[in-house]
Amino acid sequence: QVQLVESGGGLVQAGDSLRLSCAASGRTDSTYAMGWFRQAPGKEREFVAALSRSGASTYYNPDSVKVRFTISRDNAKNTMYLQITSLKPEDTEVYYCAATYTYSYGKIYQTPNEYAYWGQGTQVTIAS
Repeated sequence: QVQLVESGGGLVQAGDSLRLSCAASGRTDSTYAMGWFRQAPGKEREFVAALSRSGASTYYNPDSVKVRFTISRDNAKNTMYLQITSLKPEDTEVYYCAATYTYSYGKIYQTPNEYAYWGQGTQVTIAS
């Protein structure tokens, strides 16, 4: 199993940038694909971005994320990142990282039910 812990959230001003981290522990042999989701109170968890087991393939939610988000992973540090620029008040949500073991080096997973492991979430609040 793998345990995930997010960090880097907090209260920031609109227009600022933020980098969220997701540290993995336990089974950390990089045989898993990973992703970021976010959730606002009373709403469903929304896909933000994902990367493949190899890290070479990435995918972003085309409807809500666009160019302000960058996902990456450092396998040597067992850590995944989500860089967010030009933050907007509507980015105020709890951000979750997720992982799932896979034999595929290139497959991307976009839905919550495809992920077996989740972090506890980190709150991001954008002040206007």
